[in-house]
Amino acid sequence: MNPVMPAPAATVSNRRLGAVLAAAFLGWMFDGLEMGVFPLIARPALMQMHPASGAPVDVFIGHWMGIVNAAFLFGAATGGIVFGWLGDRLGRVRAMTLSILCYSLFTALTYFAQEPWHIALTRFLAALGMGGEWSLGVALVMEIWPEKHRPMLAGVIGASCNAGFLLMALIGMSFSVTQTSWRWVALIGAGPALFTFFLRLFVPESERWQHATEAAPSHPLREIFSPALRRTTLLATLFCGIALLVTWGTVQWLPAWADQLTGGTMPKAKAYTQALSAFGSVVGCLIGAWMSQRMGRRPAYFAMCLGSLITCAILFRGISSYGAPFLGMVFVVGTLTAAFYGWTPLYLPELFPTRMRATGQGLAYNAGRVIAAVGALQMGAFMKEFDGSYAKAGATVSLIYLLGMVVIWFAPETKGRPLPA
Repeated sequence: MNPVMPAPAATVSNRRLGAVLAAAFLGWMFDGLEMGVFPLIARPALMQMHPASGAPVDVFIGHWMGIVNAAFLFGAATGGIVFGWLGDRLGRVRAMTLSILCYSLFTALTYFAQEPWHIALTRFLAALGMGGEWSLGVALVMEIWPEKHRPMLAGVIGASCNAGFLLMALIGMSFSVTQTSWRWVALIGAGPALFTFFLRLFVPESERWQHATEAAPSHPLREIFSPALRRTTLLATLFCGIALLVTWGTVQWLPAWADQLTGGTMPKAKAYTQALSAFGSVVGCLIGAWMSQRMGRRPAYFAMCLGSLITCAILFRGISSYGAPFLGMVFVVGTLTAAFYGWTPLYLPELFPTRMRATGQGLAYNAGRVIAAVGALQMGAFMKEFDGSYAKAGATVSLIYLLGMVVIWFAPETKGRPLPA
């Protein structure tokens, strides 16, 4: 026997792990890049579409931002279920390819929007793919990489999406996003479609999924609502919904708030605000995964809710002008409110068995977006109630963290346990 034979096998294994992580990282990064399109273009696009005889411009913008964000979140929830189901039935890689094509092409179609409802429609359709890609990428990485690396990978998963969000902000900083240039930002969304060729050629399928589906027929939707898993599914949905509600009900509105505070005289204020929020989010995802590993899943969630509640109160109740204090608190709020997205990729896979994992975590995370959609619509209603005040509306929505600090203690603690078979 040749003693050097095992070395190539190890190399192939490492390449396999690297290809899976690279594919998932890029998929999530492009997902975040697509998410960053609307916060950057929202105000100039809607100002361009504002009818001269209509409602005051900030009320009009707040109304349609709520509708567009809600449409996006409903689309993501639907996509999480549909593509999660496809991932459990057809395989993680095939379904990921379809999800990335979906969100790339429909984001690019926003270029042709002429009315606010056109933007809402294209955001809904793009979100189908974005909601699916998250659950599929998480399932693929967590099933192929060794157990000991899962906490680190959870942080990378969350950070990569926010890195894409940051990249979009940097694009916005490179030129002014105005009423005449916003369409080109939307067109950038077609780029990730090219990534699907790499995905299909070089990324291996999850052997754990293949073995699980060979061992027993898969009926994921039925099983996640079985008596054994129903409570877990509903709790996981609530935990994700609380985090997502504030992200989409307040944090996503920060660039528009910055534009309002500057009176539209500093077009790049939106990009600076989004960049600091996104950079804070990258840091927050890594911190969230680290906290979950050190403290346990439940104490970490409680601490993140408490920290987010305090920092949101400082930003929305204590700052009323654009400047260094505003931007500094945007970074801090971005960090704390995004820490949940380092927590969810670690915790959700620990709640569901392999044959239904993509469906279970896809439904929990993305049905949480339905809760967030309600928050986005409510934010629009608050904007009207508070005469276009982003600060008062944001301060009100962020109180939902109080609920999170209570319900987390009804969940199972999974620290130190292997993934369910």
